[in-house]
Amino acid sequence: MSNAVMQQRETFEERYTLPPIETIHDTAEEIRRKQERIRALCTERKAILLAHLYQRPEVQDVADAVADSLKLSQAAAKTDAEVIVFCGVHFMAETAAILCPDKAVLLPDLRAQCSLAASVTVEELLEWKAKVPDAVVVSYINTSAAVKAESDYCCTSANAAKVVAAIPAGRPILFLPDQYLAAVAARQTGRSDIIAYPGYCHVHKMIQPDQVLEIFDAHPDIELLLHPECGCVSSCMARALDGTLPRDRTFFLSTEGMLRHIEQSPASEFAVGTELGILHQLHKRFPEKTFYPVNPNAVCAFMKTITLDNIIHSLETMTPQIRVPEEIARRASRAINRMLELA
Repeated sequence: MSNAVMQQRETFEERYTLPPIETIHDTAEEIRRKQERIRALCTERKAILLAHLYQRPEVQDVADAVADSLKLSQAAAKTDAEVIVFCGVHFMAETAAILCPDKAVLLPDLRAQCSLAASVTVEELLEWKAKVPDAVVVSYINTSAAVKAESDYCCTSANAAKVVAAIPAGRPILFLPDQYLAAVAARQTGRSDIIAYPGYCHVHKMIQPDQVLEIFDAHPDIELLLHPECGCVSSCMARALDGTLPRDRTFFLSTEGMLRHIEQSPASEFAVGTELGILHQLHKRFPEKTFYPVNPNAVCAFMKTITLDNIIHSLETMTPQIRVPEEIARRASRAINRMLELA
């Protein structure tokens, strides 16, 4: 991967404030009643409820679809519902609003932002593009609609390599904002002309190489599943190549890719390097298998802002609605649709 990177003007942590993680004390009966109320409201509003794999367990359990960003974008694009309740973060709801301009898109809590999306502004992207005017801009879906509007392609962690491979050789690629996903895409495609923006997800950055080595020491027969946003990916790729980590048991996968891999794998134990919300689906779908978090503190406070109570309030009041200005939506949709075509 190219060593050329845009210099940070500030630490990305200065661009956002993490909300407190609310502890929910509902009993099982109270949770059931709230979920029934949500289902009734969804029927009344002709709404579909989409939940990301990092959401709270009780939110995942009431959703019509639980998946990663790519599959949720596909679900939003295909639904005939009149209302989309997006239990994820802000950029996901923006993407749904762009794909479905005739539908109401609700984000139950506006505090549900994204540290990775906050790491690059449209002004910084424009400055970057001016320095490399012949480059193709590939923006991770974890970006604002304004950034997507200035991009040639969007991608997710599931199809980043496929998107990069579709770009003709000889065209430099500005890849933003996640530096770790850029490294994975470069390694998987053999491209040496990727210029990476130095952004990161504050949660995935915490998943470090020493934690991977420790979990292998404790469980030597596990399969290692790492999200491409993890701060350890470059080191772990190198270790898999030199044999320090078992090459045949080390995988770099999107959240949805992890689910598919586990379903097909004969292994019984897995170390999982991503946000802890995915463990709820793993335990539900594969109760006979054992899962160890690489970092047991990898929790996204933004994802956890959404609760059953604010979903109910959102459906009752039809607020907050996420809208994207028409011109930005029109331009961003080109990059998003290219991503969906390559899904």
